[in-house]
Order: sequence, then structure tokens, then C-alpha cells
Amino acid sequence: MVLSKTLTLRGFLVHEIISDPVRLEAAKVFILKGLTSGSLHPVIARESPFDQIVETHYFLESNEQLGKIVVTV
Repeated sequence: MVLSKTLTLRGFLVHEIISDPVRLEAAKVFILKGLTSGSLHPVIARESPFDQIVETHYFLESNEQLGKIVVTV
């Protein structure tokens, strides 16, 4: 049960970060450092070529994905 553990749940609104140049720069640095060092592991739900964008968008609209959707051009 989650309530019996000492966990912290934090939420962020993207608009709050991107509308503040200082917070946006800090977020960029944090993400780039995490990706470069390997400490951040983004979850990829699907990778699709651009010519399958319609099907990929239907998948996005279904809300069944867990992770990011990558479209290659």
C-alpha cells in the first residue's frame, strides 16, 4: 500500500516551467545532464516513422501508451 511507505509525489505544470526563463534553463540543464550521464531513462512507448503519423496519432488519442511516443522524420 502506497500510504504505508515514505514516498513523495510531485507534480509540475509545464507552463509554470516554460514561462519562467530561469526555471526553463534549469530544467534544460537537469534533463541534458541526466540523459548524458545515463541517470535518466525515458520510457518509449512507441517509435514510428513519419509516414505512419495518422496511426501514431490514433495511438496517442487512445491514451493507452505508457511513456513517450517518438516520431522519426
